[in-house]
Amino acid sequence: MGAFSAAAQFAALVLVLGVLHKPLGDYMAHVYTSGRHLRAERAVYRVIGVNPDAVQTWRSYLRAVVGFSLIGLLVLYALLRLQQFLPASLGMEPMDPALAFNTAASFVTNTNWQAYSGESALGYTAQMAGLAVQNFASAAVGLCIAVALIRGFTAKATGTLGNFWVDLTRSIFRLLLPLAFVAALGLLAGGVIQNFNDPLAVHTLTGQLQSIPGGPVASQEAIKLLGTNGGGFFNANSAHPFENPSPITNFAEIVLMLLIPFSLPRTLGTMLGSAKQGYAVLAAMGALFTVSFVLLALAEHSTAGTATAAAGAAMEGKEVRFGIPGTVLFATTSTGTSTGAVNAAHDSFTALGGMLPMLNMMLGEIAPGGVGSGLYGMLVIAILAVFIGSLLIGRTAQLFGKKIGPTQIKLVALYILVTPALILGGLAVSLAIPGARDSVLDSRANSGPHGLSELIYAFTSAANNNGSAFAGLSADTPWLNTVLGLAMLIGRFAPIVLVLALAGSLATSAPAAEHGSMLPTHRPQFVGLLLGAGLLTTVLTYFPVLALGPLAEGLG
Repeated sequence: MGAFSAAAQFAALVLVLGVLHKPLGDYMAHVYTSGRHLRAERAVYRVIGVNPDAVQTWRSYLRAVVGFSLIGLLVLYALLRLQQFLPASLGMEPMDPALAFNTAASFVTNTNWQAYSGESALGYTAQMAGLAVQNFASAAVGLCIAVALIRGFTAKATGTLGNFWVDLTRSIFRLLLPLAFVAALGLLAGGVIQNFNDPLAVHTLTGQLQSIPGGPVASQEAIKLLGTNGGGFFNANSAHPFENPSPITNFAEIVLMLLIPFSLPRTLGTMLGSAKQGYAVLAAMGALFTVSFVLLALAEHSTAGTATAAAGAAMEGKEVRFGIPGTVLFATTSTGTSTGAVNAAHDSFTALGGMLPMLNMMLGEIAPGGVGSGLYGMLVIAILAVFIGSLLIGRTAQLFGKKIGPTQIKLVALYILVTPALILGGLAVSLAIPGARDSVLDSRANSGPHGLSELIYAFTSAANNNGSAFAGLSADTPWLNTVLGLAMLIGRFAPIVLVLALAGSLATSAPAAEHGSMLPTHRPQFVGLLLGAGLLTTVLTYFPVLALGPLAEGLG
């Protein structure tokens, strides 16, 4: 019955995403290529003093991205540190400086890692004016970078990538805000609460009444899912019945997380003028997602041990209203994207089952990845794949009509090295320096391989801007707040710098003429090469540390 339910949910998901893939993908392509500015957008440009018809080189585009994000970081940090002076603060105290830095870095980088409980640490104004705003802004930045890279491929030696401020404004006004509005109404209809009347009286297990602030949950839930952010109002995130009350809302949230990332390959194909190229990227993303889902379902259906045999599956830490199928599909989705939302305790997954969400993130979240970040991550892997494949068969290295040379490969190599350096380097420092090690060890509820897995998961989640966690790790320590915050910032903006530099190098070169010596990049053989390049760069890099953590626990 469980296998049938999992297959039925997966088939329904494929159907819904298949129906929406083309219209949404084409609409996004129209958004970023239209020469018309809406009246509301023109008002924004006048306020910020931007000429919407001007174009930018990659350096100018990068300065705009960094400046916008830096201002967002400082403003959010100030809101968190001064929230006691804000209206509707609910009497909350200011955040500790290290935790405020961690939180500000988290939301500005589209990570939404939370080392605190939202309902007991933040008032309404900090939640809405700070966190919810960044849910839109940080997701929009990811879309801008993806579109800039596509323009690098389509540019005819112009050296320009468009206008960041136009791309940002359109991402929010024409895409994220309308989708979030519709999604919020759907979640409300499904039973997700929307309430400012505080407190709500709910029965506890002891029959007493407990006051719990309701908060603007439905709106924030829609925003966080479409922006692939995991920050929840309640500490239980989407396992909480206020945020995710039924299997129907669970399925709807999964669709929302995947909707934009799985539609962006269509946007790529439309902007390139070749739908086949977009379908090749989509096929690679879909294959990785499917394999991860099947393996996680098999791991969590395991009945090894007395308790799991009695339950019929590994049900520890899972909501019975979702069961194994709804749980593993949600987990695969949230770690295959950069969402980080959870509807179960990932820390309670089987050892090998818990390793699969880690691997989803270690892939660079390209299956299908975050809003924008998944597409540009997959395109970086595509450049590597076409370069390797062309060398092996003696053909010209060329992707989407642009030759791939030493400059592009150097930037791709640096991109691929950034995240592993942050994850493995952060682990090494945290376990090697006595003061840091004591902080980490004191915060861990578990020891041995599983305790190491908790720390591996934390750095993987931070460096890949995911936001989910093995909750056995108490991350609210000065060391972890600081080092994980730095990992989020570097893990977000170092790749962005490299991607924009890559886009700029492509934009300055003229399109190459197609000829018979080119490696076809729309056929199944290339999809297989793309999968191989993505998997090998992950497995070879992370296998040693996984062998010490989840593999050692699972095989033991």
